[in-house]
Amino acid sequence: MTDHATTPPAPGPHEDTADALWTSVDRLRSWLDEHNARTPEETLLLRVLKLSEEIGETAQAVIGAVGQNPRKGVSHTWEDVQSELCDVVITALVGLRTLTPDAREVFTAHLDRVVERSLGG
Repeated sequence: MTDHATTPPAPGPHEDTADALWTSVDRLRSWLDEHNARTPEETLLLRVLKLSEEIGETAQAVIGAVGQNPRKGVSHTWEDVQSELCDVVITALVGLRTLTPDAREVFTAHLDRVVERSLGG
């Protein structure tokens, strides 16, 4: 499930965007592992559950951006929603990387299937 290697180096200036993304995901996963005393099974479970927390924060930001709660009014911006959505994506990618060292390949293959199914190629 997890491999407790040292934190990978930061992406270099000539690394393409996808490589930089996955290097950053690896670095975050390694950093979390270095500060974690839980079993691999607990770690995976908690990282997947963390998605629910991040999705809830996204929902809270949307509610705040439209002023749905009359007690709070407009308490968030659409930039806050963007930020929360980014947190959801990062959390999901770190969770996937925690589950498998082949996260990049698993994600790319799944994305390709979704694109093919949705757009027909």
